[in-house]
Amino acid sequence: MRFFRTYLFFIFFTSFGFSQSVFHIGNNKSKVVIPFELINNLIFIPINVNGENLTFLLDTGVEETILFSLEDKNEVSFFNVKKIKLKGLGGTNAIEALKSSKNKLEIKGLVDDNHEIYIILDQEFNFSSQVGIPVNGIIGYHFFKNHLVEINYSKKKIIVYENDKKIKKCIGKKYISDTISLENNKPYYISDITSEQLIFPSKVLLDTGNSDAIWIFSDKKTAVPLPKVTVNDYLGRGFSGDIFGLRGRVSHIKFGNIKFENPIATFPDSISIKDVVLVKDRVGSIGGEILKRFTVIFDYPNKKIYTKKNSNYNDPFSFNMSGIEIQHEGLEWVKDSYIENPTLSENIFDGNGEKVDNNLKFKFELKPIFKIANVRVGSTAEAAGLLKGDKIIVINGRKAYGFTMQKINEILKSEEGKEIEMEVEREGKTIKVKFQLKTIL
Repeated sequence: MRFFRTYLFFIFFTSFGFSQSVFHIGNNKSKVVIPFELINNLIFIPINVNGENLTFLLDTGVEETILFSLEDKNEVSFFNVKKIKLKGLGGTNAIEALKSSKNKLEIKGLVDDNHEIYIILDQEFNFSSQVGIPVNGIIGYHFFKNHLVEINYSKKKIIVYENDKKIKKCIGKKYISDTISLENNKPYYISDITSEQLIFPSKVLLDTGNSDAIWIFSDKKTAVPLPKVTVNDYLGRGFSGDIFGLRGRVSHIKFGNIKFENPIATFPDSISIKDVVLVKDRVGSIGGEILKRFTVIFDYPNKKIYTKKNSNYNDPFSFNMSGIEIQHEGLEWVKDSYIENPTLSENIFDGNGEKVDNNLKFKFELKPIFKIANVRVGSTAEAAGLLKGDKIIVINGRKAYGFTMQKINEILKSEEGKEIEMEVEREGKTIKVKFQLKTIL
């Protein structure tokens, strides 16, 4: 199970347009190196949009560039704007959006002067709360379409190459080469998935915007059968609403010439994908939990992918054993005390003859707020009495604001039998709970 709720987007538009968007490398450079943040297997990169610095999810599972939050920015200018509608994963109706063309995007020397952006107007769609950092949008196909793009998960950097002939000599010696197909401008790959002792050659989307190991559409005739042991789970939120489904372990999955044992597969329910138009014979998606175990080079122009395993390839496939999903709910001011110059001491007394520590100072800092976004039915957290909406105050004796979202999620998947102590605030009251992490899958 993923400890960041997966955002897997399948998008189609009520109005279609074609732009001449092309990223190019300036100043006669041979490559551009882009550092990224890796949070719950997802890649976040800095992009300057029309002069404003923003943060985007890099997602091979989307075609168009999408903007959905500007809460932390004063003003961004957009050009040639018109209204459209979007649909995606989830069970509700299409949402309103704007389409803007002729935007300038810059990424560490990679520049596009004619970029099309789709702007989501629904501010309830808040990706930032799920990862704990400000996230303004998603970029996909147009980032990859003209260049060789290397994603080095272990070093957390992306390299975009201008001349792929030189780098390919090195790639041929160190990497495994596989063919991909580009359908609707997204990369597809044939992977062998083993379940119930049967091998299923399966067409899957290679999706850097999916934090799980693999998603499988179980209602398709070509789909891998459900494992014998599954758990009902909340999978996340797509453009059209909440996503629910099942999780269970399949025997094996093969990617990059590596056969992985007992990965956790996710099976979204039929309601969540009812409006999704799937390409022919597609079974599912391979996501970041698999991809992070490699250095991956996407070669869209030649329909190739190159992989080389890294130090993460043998990591276990872990499950969130607590059953609670955490989200970031903004910031609040917290008063903290500290001793200034503790080696200095003067005997100062108040009017009652009591000694006063004149080095004691107070400061106010903005700290993150974490709340429970979902509680899985039948989980140990539910049995302990935790509820959706509870504000987390303390985790294992430490103030919750001292953690990052990533660290909290690591605690919730840490080890079977580990005891978790929490203090939460509910309707103005503090509630203390204890529960153990328990493996279900």
